[in-house]
Amino acid sequence: MNTWNVAKLVAAKDLRIEARSRVITNQVLPFAAIAMVMFAFALDNENDALLVQVAPGLIWLATLFSLLILVQRSFAIETADGAIDALRVAGIDPGGIFLGKAAALAAQLVALETILIGAAVLLYHTEIRLGGVVLLVTTVLAATCGLAFVGTLYGGLAAGIKGRETLLPLLLLPVVAPVLIGATRALEAAFGTGKAVLADGWPWLGLLITFAAAFGVVGVLAFGPLLDE
Repeated sequence: MNTWNVAKLVAAKDLRIEARSRVITNQVLPFAAIAMVMFAFALDNENDALLVQVAPGLIWLATLFSLLILVQRSFAIETADGAIDALRVAGIDPGGIFLGKAAALAAQLVALETILIGAAVLLYHTEIRLGGVVLLVTTVLAATCGLAFVGTLYGGLAAGIKGRETLLPLLLLPVVAPVLIGATRALEAAFGTGKAVLADGWPWLGLLITFAAAFGVVGVLAFGPLLDE
């Protein structure tokens, strides 16, 4: 099978597993919702102006924390019964495995981010400007692709290492710092928070697209050797 067929099969397999286990609905979503509420308490929920201003950053912080759970879950189901080793022994294209697992992770992140943005509107009284909808959607998609590629790459790197639960955050969080910064700034422009205007967000979107493209290429090329190690 070619790379794209492998990617579709792996993504469908991961999404079926998550749909049956309901980990994202029973664990990840409640965790992200609690994080958003706790952020509001920590920043004094009586100060609406402050909450509106920091809402974009809080959305992406909650996303990053949830990403760690999703990545660990994604590779735990592969390593528990040696499924990832079976795929490699069968000669399955590792680039297809990488793209498939990244696509499944991205689909879960998009669903999560949609709910988090809705929570920000309800909890923090954030307003989405009509002119910022395109920037908002493209930012979410670009940032999600970047996070999914990095999460899959580093999840594969840490999968066979003892203590991967504590090692993964140390490896992953510094690398995704550009996504956190760029996505926050772009979302600020889309929401119109502070003094941000819509034009301020497009350069940050370019950074997110470049980041996602770079790690997508690196992941396709490096994922096979990582699994072999």
